[in-house]
Amino acid sequence: MWIADKWNDFELIDCSDGEKLERWGDYFLVRPDPQAIWSTPRKDERWSTCNGRYFRSESGGGSWNKGKLPEQWQIRYGELTFNVKPMNFKHTGIFPEQASNWDWAAEQIRSAGREISVLNLFAYTGAATCACAKAGASVCHVDAAKGMVAWGKENAASSGLKDAPIRWIVDDCAKFVEREIRRGRRYDAIIMDPPSYGRGPGGEVWKLEQNLWPFVSLCAGVLSDSPLFVIINSYTTGLSPSVLTYISESIFSKKFGGKSEAQELGLPVSDSGLVLPCGAACRYTSCR
Repeated sequence: MWIADKWNDFELIDCSDGEKLERWGDYFLVRPDPQAIWSTPRKDERWSTCNGRYFRSESGGGSWNKGKLPEQWQIRYGELTFNVKPMNFKHTGIFPEQASNWDWAAEQIRSAGREISVLNLFAYTGAATCACAKAGASVCHVDAAKGMVAWGKENAASSGLKDAPIRWIVDDCAKFVEREIRRGRRYDAIIMDPPSYGRGPGGEVWKLEQNLWPFVSLCAGVLSDSPLFVIINSYTTGLSPSVLTYISESIFSKKFGGKSEAQELGLPVSDSGLVLPCGAACRYTSCR
């Protein structure tokens, strides 16, 4: 398991009965988590005195009890600064378990010994974009949601990257990759965080189980002849790391050589000393 254990401004304090107690900077949140199916005692008083809590609705979705939470605040990870806020579907704009991938990608870029261009697909609020740009790469950030791209720009500015070589693109990721291939543009690295289910700006339906293989195959066509890395993330329940490895080996290793490794992503739990699993990721390197 790849564990994001270098946070100072984020802490997973406890988790049980389908919820987790977290610290985001100076604020404490309780949010649902389907992986926390155990019923361990909740001894920390912050379960009941938290600053904000997200409640699931029996009819689907849910809502926040924000208490005295500000509309937005900042947290830091190393040299990066992110703007977080409670939003729909329990999210805050940052997935802290991804920090292990940010660190790994940044190290690959710094040690490459050459200029690196990164394509970040389904790029959300740009944490990975910021990490790669801070490491010295040029980045193309693509997401279908205009609001998420705007949020990514805010995070870049807060991280001192306002003038960094980042292209901000609002577009359907598959259509954008197709156009980049036709234009002959190539990238040395790709990061993708495809959703389990979603719709593009033109109403296009995305289902991970049906679309991941053709999408990853398509992305192989936009990699340079000497690719540095590819990261594939998945939060789809039941899609094991081994599946991601099989896809990556069958597509990238077959074309470029190299190797793939996949693991669960995890966050350390302060109260128990255990680790909460938080999705999976596959890392491909060409070894060139």
